[in-house]
Amino acid sequence: MEVTFADWTGGRALPSLGTNAGALQLPFQTWRNFKEAFAPELVARAIEESRVPVRRCLDPFGGSGTTALACQFLGVKPVTVEVNPFLADLIAAKLASYRLSSISSSLATLLRAANRNRIDPVTYFAAAPATFVEPGIQGRWIFDREVAARIASLVESLDHIPDTANRRLLRVLIGGILAETSNVTISGKGRRYRQAWHLRRRRGAAEVDELLCEAVERAASDIVCYANRAERRYKVVRGDARRIAGSIAPVDLAIFSPPYPNSFDYTDVYNLELWALGYLNGRSANTRLRLSTLASHVQINRIFPTAPRGSRTLAKTLAALGSPERTLWNRNIPAMVGGYFAEMLGIVQAVRGLLPPNGQIWMVVGDSRYSGVTVSVATILSELASQAGCRVVLKEACRSMRSSAQQGGDATLKETLLVLSV
Repeated sequence: MEVTFADWTGGRALPSLGTNAGALQLPFQTWRNFKEAFAPELVARAIEESRVPVRRCLDPFGGSGTTALACQFLGVKPVTVEVNPFLADLIAAKLASYRLSSISSSLATLLRAANRNRIDPVTYFAAAPATFVEPGIQGRWIFDREVAARIASLVESLDHIPDTANRRLLRVLIGGILAETSNVTISGKGRRYRQAWHLRRRRGAAEVDELLCEAVERAASDIVCYANRAERRYKVVRGDARRIAGSIAPVDLAIFSPPYPNSFDYTDVYNLELWALGYLNGRSANTRLRLSTLASHVQINRIFPTAPRGSRTLAKTLAALGSPERTLWNRNIPAMVGGYFAEMLGIVQAVRGLLPPNGQIWMVVGDSRYSGVTVSVATILSELASQAGCRVVLKEACRSMRSSAQQGGDATLKETLLVLSV
């Protein structure tokens, strides 16, 4: 029997479609915790309200794969772009089809191969940050030595699995247990050391294996229960949405939530997976990945594109940020804000070129604030929409977000659903 979207979501009621609240209970979403994802019910609403039949749907910022997975349940072929290689693998792992018996066999093969692999974790992870493996630096390290050794053995043994889909699935599930086996916690703002982590009981290789087996069991349950979706095809494009979105085949609808211009590099959230699973092999690779992300942060030196004209709100915002009385923690923030909207305008223009007449772009965007100056993202994009050949058909508040501690920490920043039509 075909499983439906309602079978997956359980017909739950959410206070906001712009937040991932409650999504941790959904199958597939437990493979890796994503605080910043929007609710899959937003995808269902967009498809239902589309003015054209939706056969193919694009998400140029794939993230956790919410759009793509929801599309499969709704009978729509998803096309996803994702620059982060770990996230691209995670999305593909969720969307793929499997044989349950082969997953069990691949796990057994992996564990046997890892038992034969004796790896020095300090040498194996030498390209990673110096605090990655015990002894770390100045008494701080992310992974205890025995844990790091077992992770290295597992990752190195993945090549023993001949089935490409199973190999990718197990790599992703190893990534899903990394935070739990480490001395840090991960949130939407990056990572921090656990309280009194030096005093806690140290984990060993056996516990790493136990957590992995539990993760595989949960994933296998999701795969079996929800295998018979209305659409099983998918396309995952690996790369920078600013470079790729315009070269994709036509689609009928676009749904996404881009990084917010909050000067946070979301690459930091996935550093454990990127380094531990072999996606990064040195500082230059890390730099290239950071430069391939949207101009939403100032954590790396880059040349920002010139701010677009045509938005009075953006012009006033940049003037306020550049005024002498403003004390910004980074002098590149005004250039970053201007560059963000230049790149967002380019992406909207590219996506617009893929859509049919009356095709729509649904995006959840969030405001930011610097030195008391609010960056009203939805308003600015609305004012720029005509330059991309679009018109605004909906601007709907989703929720209020808390500003940073430096700006008072109050819940005054807006998250908005913005719908544009060709």
